[in-house]
Amino acid sequence: QVQLVESGGGLVQAGGSLSLSCAASGSRFSINGMGWYRQAPGKQRELVATITSGGSTNYADSVKGRFTISRNNPKNTVYLQMSSLKPEDTAVYYCNVWESGLVPRNYWGQGTQVTVSS
Repeated sequence: QVQLVESGGGLVQAGGSLSLSCAASGSRFSINGMGWYRQAPGKQRELVATITSGGSTNYADSVKGRFTISRNNPKNTVYLQMSSLKPEDTAVYYCNVWESGLVPRNYWGQGTQVTVSS
């Protein structure tokens, strides 16, 4: 069973920056894809950014050029650097990882609140 511990987030003014991190532990297999999703009140959870074990990244159009996803493979940790934050970035941000194995498994973090004030 993989445990995900998220940190970072909080309250920031529009135009500011925040960083999130998510550390995965307890995996018996390698961690493949890692990513961040977010869910704003009354909205569906949506993809923010993903990164493969090889470092290939994918971003939602709404965050391109403002957010940067990265990872530390030996530490099984994924990061999200957010800059030029907008009020519409306000949401609960969730870490997501895929564990390899005969049956790949997907895990979610508990979520961390990011609030951007105008």
